Amino acid sequence: MRLGIVIGYSTAGSLDMDLVRTAEDSGLDSIWTSEAYGTDAVTPAAWILSRTSRIHVGTAIMQMPARTPACAAMTAMTLQMLSGNRFRLGVGPSGPQVVEGWHGVAFGKPMARTREYIEIVRRILKREAPLEFEGEMYQVPYKGPGATGLGKPLKSIGQGDPTMPIYTASITPAGLRTAAEVADGVFPIFMSPEKYGVIGEHLDAGFAKATPGKAFDVAPFVPIRMGDDLDACRQAVKQNLALYIGGMGARGKNFYNDYATRLGYGDAATSIQDLFLGGKKAEAVAAVPDALVDEIALVGPAERIKDRLQAWKQAGAEGKVGSMLLTGATPEAIRTVASVLL
Repeated sequence: MRLGIVIGYSTAGSLDMDLVRTAEDSGLDSIWTSEAYGTDAVTPAAWILSRTSRIHVGTAIMQMPARTPACAAMTAMTLQMLSGNRFRLGVGPSGPQVVEGWHGVAFGKPMARTREYIEIVRRILKREAPLEFEGEMYQVPYKGPGATGLGKPLKSIGQGDPTMPIYTASITPAGLRTAAEVADGVFPIFMSPEKYGVIGEHLDAGFAKATPGKAFDVAPFVPIRMGDDLDACRQAVKQNLALYIGGMGARGKNFYNDYATRLGYGDAATSIQDLFLGGKKAEAVAAVPDALVDEIALVGPAERIKDRLQAWKQAGAEGKVGSMLLTGATPEAIRTVASVLL
């Protein structure tokens, strides 16, 4: 199983290069950046690539509604070329609050967008013919309202790498099926190594429509908080889980709440959401079960984390997890996990 870290997005615009250097020096496979509605994912990825020599760097994720497929392909080609093929492209639909409330475009049909977006990027990277695409979400060349009629199919003047892995982020059944069918990997935002079936049944349905025997990387985000105070370490993870399970979406339209329910925490998910949407955020955090934290995260003293890593190691050996991507890691935490997995 490969090991990586997620740098995430920064509200202050800072980038922990000591953490980056520790990751590369410790033999990690990858570093991933992300974006919401502040710092973007691409600029930090370029910055890290320019200051490293071996480790892969990817976006987890670039928001598809924020860029045309051609723009994403151009960005990926450029970073691949400048880094010696160390860039990995991760894209995702984001959510309706960000897509419509920040980017000012319709959320539309996220699965249709994902399929078409990845297909267009792949065609650009392959350079087999000038780009022409007629889809539900994208039309290239554009011939719709306001078109001049002057657009013509173009072939990239840059040399892309058609083997570059393309990942997408999803935890919904439809999203997992789509990822398995059209992408090379998927980022579950959290995962229990003992409950692979929660995502595995949907991935299998997608694989049935894909090229037989395709390589695919299940790369879950795994929160890590290392310290002697177990409750304090759990608390840090609970705050994030309460935000996602309770507040990332309207009632009945929260993908993370649904996912927690599928993991077996339906009653807790309902309570967390009720409390969070009712303005009782501290109570929502307190309602996150210790058991959920212990399943999806690495928390507590180093020896406890090493013990928990055995379940993840087993999931890797069984082919259920290809990459473990640590979130919230410190240099000490990176070295601890690397000593077990690498």
